[in-house]
Amino acid sequence: MTVTADKVKELREKTNAGMMDCKKALIESGGDMEKAIDILRQKGLATAAKKASRAASEGIIGSYIHMDKLGVLVEVNCETDFVAKTDDFKGLVRDIAMHIAAANPMYVSREDVPQDVIEREKEIYRAQITNKPPQVVEKIIEGKLEKFYSDTCLLEQVFIKDPEGKQKIKDLITEKIAKLGENIVLRRFARFQLGEGLEKATSCEG
Repeated sequence: MTVTADKVKELREKTNAGMMDCKKALIESGGDMEKAIDILRQKGLATAAKKASRAASEGIIGSYIHMDKLGVLVEVNCETDFVAKTDDFKGLVRDIAMHIAAANPMYVSREDVPQDVIEREKEIYRAQITNKPPQVVEKIIEGKLEKFYSDTCLLEQVFIKDPEGKQKIKDLITEKIAKLGENIVLRRFARFQLGEGLEKATSCEG
């Protein structure tokens, strides 16, 4: 089938993928824009998985200050200083810093949540559920935990600048891995708000 240049351009604007990748995805999807986006995201995940084992020891520490009352520091690592200096990488780090300022995550990833916190959440959920079979209770608790992770873990949160409310921070990073060709790791962040004591400032390391 024939894929128009306008459709390729539209897909590129939506995904930041390369022109040829966009064209191939549109052909594969039969011209369906949503299916083409899914194809590109799946390819991005495959690319990210291949690069996940590669050392990411370069990168930058980004910052964001909001009205002199709220500040964020975030460390994002990549493989080379060359990529760290690109506008794409710097833009990613700034977007993540702005997201942290707005969304106030508590942890980098679900793996960083202490086990005692998870157990406490489970007990709260269990106490809220009555008159249900044990297997149903466990499924409900599992669903509530997923919601807890999406609320509190940075990588699981939906990116505040995504107009469709679907793209998570980990998806945003995966897209950049596919585009820049290097492993990217969100290592740690700190969030400070005026009026909070230092001991209350959010600080997390992945």
